[in-house]
Amino acid sequence: MESMILYIFSLPPTTIIRLRPTVITNIIMMALGSGIYIAHTVAFRSELRPMAPDHIGSSTSSRQRDLVFIVNPLGANGRTGKEWRKLVPYLRSRLGKDCNICESITSGPCHAIDITREAIREGADAVIAVGGDGTLHEVVNGFFWAGKPVVSQVKESTRSTALGLIPLGTGSDFARTFGWKNDPHEAIERVARGLRSSIDVGVITGEDCDRHYFINVADIHLSAKAGFYASRYKRFGNLCYIIGALQAFIGHQNQDLRIRFNDGPWETCPEVTALCIGNAKYFGGGMKITPNADPFSRNLEVVILQNFKWYDFVLKLHRLYSGTHLSVKNVSDRSVLSIEVEDISGKGGIYIQSDGEHLGFLPKKISVLPAAIEMIL
Repeated sequence: MESMILYIFSLPPTTIIRLRPTVITNIIMMALGSGIYIAHTVAFRSELRPMAPDHIGSSTSSRQRDLVFIVNPLGANGRTGKEWRKLVPYLRSRLGKDCNICESITSGPCHAIDITREAIREGADAVIAVGGDGTLHEVVNGFFWAGKPVVSQVKESTRSTALGLIPLGTGSDFARTFGWKNDPHEAIERVARGLRSSIDVGVITGEDCDRHYFINVADIHLSAKAGFYASRYKRFGNLCYIIGALQAFIGHQNQDLRIRFNDGPWETCPEVTALCIGNAKYFGGGMKITPNADPFSRNLEVVILQNFKWYDFVLKLHRLYSGTHLSVKNVSDRSVLSIEVEDISGKGGIYIQSDGEHLGFLPKKISVLPAAIEMIL
């Protein structure tokens, strides 16, 4: 099997593109997660631009909701930006009379984090991520700073800033947990209603004590490694996930890990292929990897795949996507408040990612922050 992967991976991208769909499908089966978004430490000055100044006036601003829409124009290979411009007229007609609407177009990685923090400090009623899971992930991280929630600096603010989502340009795995369609008009209706509910957020800490937040799924080892490699081939579009999966399988070995649940005793978990921690249910473009996860439960669901071989993914992929894999041999799950994971070999090199963003290597601790953010539902 490994020799086959080496051969395919050695082919030029143009040749890989011409592979039969069945071959491509079998390759994709090897990847557990494919939603990739790498954030580098780059700071940008955020700018909040009024979208509809003709609807903003001092006589009505006190009763209007301040909404900030954060758009990644390069998302989904540029489709997000194009679809956003088509959506703007409807957005203005539906919300412009009752809301102060500001749009902010991101100019690079981490920009959405800065914009979100600025909007919250300026007392925005809601910050709405426009795009896929990558943009949502950055906006969620913008709700926190130095380990604490960002708060409004406006004295007149009467409630906290809510999180909103308009899936645009690409499917959102997080949205699937709520049964939301990839329909921006339906999403705008949710924003118009403004109904809120507090949801949980996951937080990841490591030896450097830095905190990283996620709203969907964090994963360790094979799927995280595939995501890391895929990020190198973004220029090939969705083909990057196939290339990343191939490269991750080359030389892959299941690993023994040390795990501690809820600050309890350490235990050894042998032959781990992948370990997924879900605040929500889906990742990898619709794979229901943590089917019992619930962002209102104040817990995280941990699913562990052990001693999987390449043919296990081929034979059981349909169960991973349908969420019926928990009864499969060598698959276990449990609900936790926290989990710590270490590489028992001490050699390092066990990858971890959250919401598709590479976070380095073990050891890490993942915990739940109950009811951390109010979200528009």
